[in-house]
Amino acid sequence: SACINDYLADDDLRFVLSKLNDEKDKNVFGLVCKRWLHLQSSERSRLCARAGPHMLKRMAARFTSLRELDLSQSMSRSFYPGVTDSDLSVIASSFSALRVLKLCNCKGVTDNGMAAIGSGLHSLQSLDVSYCRKLSDRGLSSVAKGCPDLRALHLICCRLVTDSLLSSLSMNCHGLEDLSLQGCTNVTDNGLTHLVEGCKRLKHLDLDKCTNIGNAAISALSKACSSSLLMLSLLDCGRIGDESLSYLAKHCHKLETLTIGGCIKISDESIKSLAWQCCNTLKGLRMDWCLNISDSSLDSIVSLCGKLEFLDVGCCEGISDASFQSLGNDDVKKLGLKILKLRNCPKITVDGIRKVANSSPGLEYLDVRDCPHLSEVSCREGGVKFPSECKVNFVGGMAEPD
Repeated sequence: SACINDYLADDDLRFVLSKLNDEKDKNVFGLVCKRWLHLQSSERSRLCARAGPHMLKRMAARFTSLRELDLSQSMSRSFYPGVTDSDLSVIASSFSALRVLKLCNCKGVTDNGMAAIGSGLHSLQSLDVSYCRKLSDRGLSSVAKGCPDLRALHLICCRLVTDSLLSSLSMNCHGLEDLSLQGCTNVTDNGLTHLVEGCKRLKHLDLDKCTNIGNAAISALSKACSSSLLMLSLLDCGRIGDESLSYLAKHCHKLETLTIGGCIKISDESIKSLAWQCCNTLKGLRMDWCLNISDSSLDSIVSLCGKLEFLDVGCCEGISDASFQSLGNDDVKKLGLKILKLRNCPKITVDGIRKVANSSPGLEYLDVRDCPHLSEVSCREGGVKFPSECKVNFVGGMAEPD
């Protein structure tokens, strides 16, 4: 008839809770009694919830160790009125120890709410306000000034952001490592140049669809962040050319992931340089719609980059089976490719795919949609043996997802 609560101290129960890795098990722990619920709540560090000032105040009183708060709204289903500036004022005053705040797609948030965050959350390290389209330099600069420990900032499709914010980040957030500016079309070479003058520890930088970014910005980035840059995304940045890739190849020898899809000015010579200089680090390369790419540069990537796991050369109509001519020989080491996308490459035939399949034992996904010489029947008749875990996508239009 003894009660377990009479024998176990709070520290003993915390030790038991720390051994529960599954979130469901932790929730069940809190259902035992009020004491266990209080301990489970006080130890919780992450929470995903809906908004409302009253509810947020109650959460602050219950979850005293909270470090990560996610109030993001669904892109397709949003509740009314959603997160507002009043909610952010409560967060700023009640969650002073917060490290991570996610507000993705919270369309009601304005610069006033961001000013409150900058005034109250001085320990904030990560902020995601992607698709918060009302935000501008004024509010986000308040965050930059009030949160000097900021490590990650995601601003996808915040189209009011300009070079002014990048200057503020450069002056105040020297430890910034992860920055997403996807779709921020008002950002220019001057802004990015000012950014890297103060933020020299950038590891992940997303500049997709930043149409005013060109070679000058990538030159400054390559030199300033040469020892830290791991991932760079330049999807549909039409002003990026061979000069940018030459700078990256020369300075950024730790680069692991590069996206240059839609950069139509890039040609073989810079790709070959990249393959030589980053052969020991490059794990992911997306260069679909790079129309000046031919077999010689793709052969360099395949033969030199032994750690490559992801490769997308979709819609590069100039490539053919000759891109894989170095594969299939007895003295060639096996590829580490896991994902290969060759959609709409009309010159690729069964012979090329056979070499890829034989040389890539870890291949998990192969996209050959809209390749007229490739079908499930032709590959079977040609004796192609794909790895047992590999999914091959033969059919479907360009608009369909993978």
